[in-house]
Amino acid sequence: MSLHFELATAVDAAFADHLDGPVEQKQDALIIRLKNGVALTVRYAAEDAYSLRWTYGTSEAAIDTAPLHSGLATFPNHFHDAAGRVAADPLTRPDATPADNLQRLIGALLDDPTLGAADIG
Repeated sequence: MSLHFELATAVDAAFADHLDGPVEQKQDALIIRLKNGVALTVRYAAEDAYSLRWTYGTSEAAIDTAPLHSGLATFPNHFHDAAGRVAADPLTRPDATPADNLQRLIGALLDDPTLGAADIG
């Protein structure tokens, strides 16, 4: 079973009441639309290599593991906030399971679609 298929199944089971439609499975990604207006694109190349990008209104933010910001406490994972800044990742860990990371992110996005960055800028 593919990792994306497993993640789609886990998201459907855990967040059915918060989804604005079924999880879409694309060739290399999942698209998850939440009822609060968040559209989340999930790409897992490996359990420790991922890109989680979301839009909310006109803002866009992401968490990924591209090894570009070695000065951050959570290197290689990091957070690109809606204001375009890069900071330590407040939610995911490359050593956690993809399902745990995704559930933690979706739970946080249901509470705050910008993860506290809406008023920053």
